[in-house]
Amino acid sequence: MDASDHEGNDMTDTDTTRTVAVLGTGIMGAAMARNLLRAGHAVRAWNRTRAKAEPLAADGARVVDTPAEAVRDADVVLTMLYDGGTVLEVMREAAPAARAGAAWVQSTTAGVEMVGELAALAGEHGLVFYDAPVLGTKQPAEAGQLSVLAAGPAGGRPAVTPVFEAVGARTVWTGEDGAAAPSTRLKLVANSWVIAATTATGETLALAKGLGVDPRGFFELISGGPLDMGYLRAKAGLILDDELVPPSFAVTTAEKDARLIVEAGERHGVRLDVAAASAERFARAAAQGHADEDMAAAYFASFDDKA
Repeated sequence: MDASDHEGNDMTDTDTTRTVAVLGTGIMGAAMARNLLRAGHAVRAWNRTRAKAEPLAADGARVVDTPAEAVRDADVVLTMLYDGGTVLEVMREAAPAARAGAAWVQSTTAGVEMVGELAALAGEHGLVFYDAPVLGTKQPAEAGQLSVLAAGPAGGRPAVTPVFEAVGARTVWTGEDGAAAPSTRLKLVANSWVIAATTATGETLALAKGLGVDPRGFFELISGGPLDMGYLRAKAGLILDDELVPPSFAVTTAEKDARLIVEAGERHGVRLDVAAASAERFARAAAQGHADEDMAAAYFASFDDKA
């Protein structure tokens, strides 16, 4: 069966294809849409700047002009937008056009409190809400190797499981109450580690530059020991080889996530000095002209100019 033939059909126990509205076709959303298409799902793609969604038409997606057009009669609505405020704005426009009982898979890193607002909006329109951020960046997204952190009603999981299987290598269920944001909480914890590691990598290389130390000597020193790790070498390689574009995870997005982490910590009585400092480093790097480069470009924040 061609994926487009599924549009508007009712799901059966044996039917694993879905009509999926993908709202947001940036680095992550576009990759997820392509993997959904490869898995045989029908995809309607919308992006505020339509030109960013247009390439998906060649892969079989139906590119539409409005969020409402994308979600109409869709089985699953997948939101992968910049932040929670953007998701709220877009879904306020789209949700009235969605059919009651459709699943809303919210994959934007939106912040704990915002997830509650989004879940409330879902309830107002009879949508089944899933808090489902993903762990991974551009390359695993393109390969369908993301980790999906999912929370939502067990009874509706058959509707969303084929979607998760298309975009990810594994799904980690964190609970049945998506409104409580258990998956987003876990995602923020994971991202706090990613941001801390990225910041440490940049500062280590910057100090080496300032002291006239060859970075290769540092890598030889830690090679094979407990201080060595693949992520350090991957991010360092982007800096040393000047391969910061296209980004796997952009500086501006990293700053947004770092501020969400700081806010979450403050609301729960936890002071997060490294995350707060990292947010400022990302902001300085963006002001220096690195906003759309990989988050590793926070390295440049150690210097007064582009170094």
